[in-house]
Amino acid sequence: MTAPREDPPLRGASAPAGTAVSPAGAPIARSLRFWLILLVVVLACVYLLRSVLLPFVAGMAVAYLLDPVCDRLEKWKLSRTWATTIVTIAFLLVCVIILLILVPAIISQIATLIERAPVYLSAIQREIGELIAMLKDRLPPETLNRLREALGGSADRLVSWLTQLLGGVISGGVAFFNFIALLVITPVVAFYLLRDWDRIVDQADDVLPRRHLQTIRGLAREVDQTLAGFLRGQGLVCVILAVFYAVGLTLAGLDFGLVVGLIAGSLSFIPYVGSLVGLFLSVGLALVQFDSFVDVAIVAAVFFIGQAVEGNFLTPKLVGEKVGLHPVWVMFALLAGGALFGFVGVLLAVPVAAIVGVGVRFAVAQYRLSHLYTGEDGPPGAEQPPADVQEAGPDDKA
Repeated sequence: MTAPREDPPLRGASAPAGTAVSPAGAPIARSLRFWLILLVVVLACVYLLRSVLLPFVAGMAVAYLLDPVCDRLEKWKLSRTWATTIVTIAFLLVCVIILLILVPAIISQIATLIERAPVYLSAIQREIGELIAMLKDRLPPETLNRLREALGGSADRLVSWLTQLLGGVISGGVAFFNFIALLVITPVVAFYLLRDWDRIVDQADDVLPRRHLQTIRGLAREVDQTLAGFLRGQGLVCVILAVFYAVGLTLAGLDFGLVVGLIAGSLSFIPYVGSLVGLFLSVGLALVQFDSFVDVAIVAAVFFIGQAVEGNFLTPKLVGEKVGLHPVWVMFALLAGGALFGFVGVLLAVPVAAIVGVGVRFAVAQYRLSHLYTGEDGPPGAEQPPADVQEAGPDDKA
């Protein structure tokens, strides 16, 4: 004998006595708890494994940057495996050629710089002595003694800091195991990720919550546009500036123009940092090397011209304002990532900054649509569904 069927309660009817009614915000609270726990676990794993993550993060970055090239080759009727093989081999050949051309010159200039460091230190101390002699009649003896001790100690501390920095780089950043791992593991990781990139994206799309599928796809598409535009555009800016600074300083007669130019161009990935570091380094070396202030002015002019070209032509044309990454936000992300996770954090800083920036813009857009901003209260208990950032078809995946 079957039990009598009970009719479902009418919509809006009160629940029977003794029945627990879950609050309306319980699903949202559970979702927030889940994502916060997942974020904490991911950050803890990155922090604990930061010493071994470098080749994998570097391989992921290479695969992300080279994926459009493989997609273009696939349109020319090549299989994904053949396209990945061709792109990876071409990328490795370009890297090897650049290293073979630049590394010997860089090593030679660094060795010369280390060899001439005592001469430069003596020249700096001589300039300090001349400066103190000029101020001798204008300052009291106690002030002159303190100034002499401070400037002399500053020069000694600068040389000591540079020595410690080079020692730390040699012992830590370019340790044999890490260097071999970076050279061997990174191309392998990049190859497999590049070959399976579309499959990985499809699998990630399949596990997205169906209720918010279009919203998440739209956000992911915006993150991809922001990240790709910034990395490819800013990377090209860095390459152009490195070549310009290296060639310009070498033609100006600066002894270590190649090294200084490459350092300044590489640091140009951090807005304004590359040009300032290069300017101070080159002008400092020029003051020691040249006797004429005209030569020093020529060296400084190289950086002023480079900064003008970057600000008025390169960055607007190659990066643009549409990427949505403010220079201050990029600098904070790079410094915070480096402080927390080392070089791995520096590599992850820009993607994380892009994700956070897109998330903040989405949150602000939702706030502007809510009753908290408009002041228009909806029906009691009613909850507005999140608006999609951009409509996408069923086959248009993040």
